[in-house]
Amino acid sequence: MHDIYQFVSGPLARLAFTVFVIGSLYRLVQMFVLVYRKEKFIFSFMSWKYSLRSIFHWIIPFAAVNMQQQPIMTLVTFTFHICLLVTPVFLLSHAVLWEERWNIRLWSLPDQLSDIMTLAVIGCCFFFWGRRIKLPEVRYLTFASDYALLGMVAAPFVTGLIAYHQWIDYPFFMILHILSGEILLMAVPFTRLSHMLFWPFTRAYMGSEFGNVRHARDW
Repeated sequence: MHDIYQFVSGPLARLAFTVFVIGSLYRLVQMFVLVYRKEKFIFSFMSWKYSLRSIFHWIIPFAAVNMQQQPIMTLVTFTFHICLLVTPVFLLSHAVLWEERWNIRLWSLPDQLSDIMTLAVIGCCFFFWGRRIKLPEVRYLTFASDYALLGMVAAPFVTGLIAYHQWIDYPFFMILHILSGEILLMAVPFTRLSHMLFWPFTRAYMGSEFGNVRHARDW
């Protein structure tokens, strides 16, 4: 078990970060090349002013009309994304690893708050899972891979919670926690999770088109 831990926390972790970085850069370069070849006219109306206006407006909860019309979905979505991004970075045990391995000292979350945010991510995954089953308009656009992605997102948080509190077989769940996190990281550039890479550019495009071409707001 010790050898497996050393492997997943060492060589496999470096591989996961490498795949994530190179894969993300590849997808972004691919996007820009595709736009340049097929829709070069987009660059003619792109605007920093309208791009940033749109991006900042859409990261404010309930600022857009669509958000106001779906308050529960908005609340769950913002909770999910905030906890998903903040918890892994500022978790105390992860902050210790940042300092030990890369000499980067970060502020860390209190343990109780970390547990609450972890449970929030897991709960939100169940909400999205149920939504895909219950709502016909969402179910129609759902594939088996979407359920698999929800499982991949929840897995590092479920296994991390179990490992941290040492409820069941700590070494085994610690390895599962690291492995599931690495799989999720490597999956980002090549699955629907890549929206985290493209979202700022999509919003910049929409904001620029509405502001510079239609002279309207995109919210």
